[in-house]
Amino acid sequence: MRQGAGRVARALLLVAGASFMPVLAQEAGVQEKGEWPMPAHDLASTRYSPLDEITAANAGKLKVAFTFSTGVDRGQEAAPIVVDSTMYIVSPYPNIVYALDLTREGAPVKWSFRPQPDAAAQGVACCDVVNRGAVVAGGKLFFNTLDGQTIALDVATGKQAWRTKLGDINRGETMTMAPLVVKDKVLVGNSGGEFGVRGWLTALDTATGKLVWRAYSTGPDKDVLIGPSFKPFYASDKGKDLGMTTWPPEAWKTGGGSVWGWISYDPESNLVFYGTANPGPWNAEQRPGDNKWTAGIFARDVDTGEARWFYQFSPHDLYDYDAINENVLVDLPIDGTTRKVIVRPERNGYVYVIDRASGEVLSADPFSPVNSTLGIDLETGRPRYNPDKQPRMGKVVRDICPTAPGAKDWNPSAWSPDTGLLYIPHANLCMDWESMQANYIAGTPYVGAEVRMYAGPGGHRGVLTAWDPVRRRIAWEIKEDLPVWSGTVVTRGGVVFYGTMDGWFKAVDAKDGKPLWKFKTGSGIIGQPVSYRGPDGHQYVAVLSGVGGWAGAIVAGNLDPRDGTAAKGMVNATTDLKQKTQPGGTLYVFALP
Repeated sequence: MRQGAGRVARALLLVAGASFMPVLAQEAGVQEKGEWPMPAHDLASTRYSPLDEITAANAGKLKVAFTFSTGVDRGQEAAPIVVDSTMYIVSPYPNIVYALDLTREGAPVKWSFRPQPDAAAQGVACCDVVNRGAVVAGGKLFFNTLDGQTIALDVATGKQAWRTKLGDINRGETMTMAPLVVKDKVLVGNSGGEFGVRGWLTALDTATGKLVWRAYSTGPDKDVLIGPSFKPFYASDKGKDLGMTTWPPEAWKTGGGSVWGWISYDPESNLVFYGTANPGPWNAEQRPGDNKWTAGIFARDVDTGEARWFYQFSPHDLYDYDAINENVLVDLPIDGTTRKVIVRPERNGYVYVIDRASGEVLSADPFSPVNSTLGIDLETGRPRYNPDKQPRMGKVVRDICPTAPGAKDWNPSAWSPDTGLLYIPHANLCMDWESMQANYIAGTPYVGAEVRMYAGPGGHRGVLTAWDPVRRRIAWEIKEDLPVWSGTVVTRGGVVFYGTMDGWFKAVDAKDGKPLWKFKTGSGIIGQPVSYRGPDGHQYVAVLSGVGGWAGAIVAGNLDPRDGTAAKGMVNATTDLKQKTQPGGTLYVFALP
């Protein structure tokens, strides 16, 4: 059955009188054409497809439509991008961009672009040489390279429009995130918290690539772009120059807080929302204080970069709980009133519902086993750290849950306005931790901890959780043997798609999690699935297969499974992964016959 050409997504559902409305910050034309112009699909980060040709009733009939090799067998974390009958994919280092012609059988390459990033960048990439994708807007494709460059290409020809150098690999800076385009600005941030970099978010002019503003995550207020319009909700975030005074002297200069995750935008308030990563080093005893403005979320005016509010998920972060996860912008009924909120599954194991105008935490509930904290104090907004699990120099603290990459890392969840559920792909891992002295040398690891990870309660290592943010509880969940490190996508047809690290691409019913279909790909899946309407009017689902990243480092980096501390302790949790999958780099596209 072909899709109706005039169908536009209605992001509204009435369930017992309650509305679940995502902020669809994009043109209706994108919805009508069934395009996928950015990794999150829309600026509200819903990862919801309005297409419904593939349903729970027929998903079991899905077949491979075509495949494509990226030529790079490392961690494939990018989302395929589809605009105007062309699919664009970005490989891991060396960050090759391919444009595939969807109007021709087998989708041959229209053009490719090789940016030739500095090979030395591979040596300062903490967690594989990954790239999380591109964005297409205004006739240009924008993407980042591992060595810290943002590049704009002409979508028709693949010719470079501009290139801006932003990071310095000699300091340990890399760039792995997908950019976001809002109005006339492309927003990008840096990676490298494990090398003691100083985190930042930068806005570039989409036409020229020139820097418009840069907001640091640490340092004096003038560098963080904090001024009179900054009005955080909680007292602990109020004060002058907290980006300096909540650190030991000069420590903020190597304090981390990199910005390598996801950004959302609310056109009504003109605010962007994004998270800041862990403070450096991991050894918290070397950096007494709250360590602002790391491990939290900023709201900023997109035109000026000025901060409006900040909330810190993990003050004085003890466990490497980077706060870089996705911010899903929806309107929810809470206590009888519709509130404009952010729904965010956080690395520390809690799903937060936050008022996106003020930064007030409305609820914070565990979606995974948690013992590193004893809950979130909604009066202060602060976590109650568990003293029995607090790391100490020279002591191994055992059975800390969740582990350093969190209950959920960067791999993004998807929101369905049809069910009112958030589909969270995540891990079930705990760890043993020993802190030790870290010494800062530019361009070298700055960590100060030895970690070993392993399966959490129940023995399984991964979960797909369907979370109800109004009822504040799990609706259903699927337990997986390995950590679920792929993203999810959910469709109006009522289907959720996700991948597993041993290479299965799966479809389940969005209502109850019932398995509908699965296909074994050539490598483990840590990429972001998408769904789009092809030039023939039919619905397709696409995902990149290629194990790697932090969780798959044992395979992508060919690490020794006998060294449990390798990949910062992840190898101890994935010693069997080499027996379950192999390196790869292949795009798979599926459709109904």
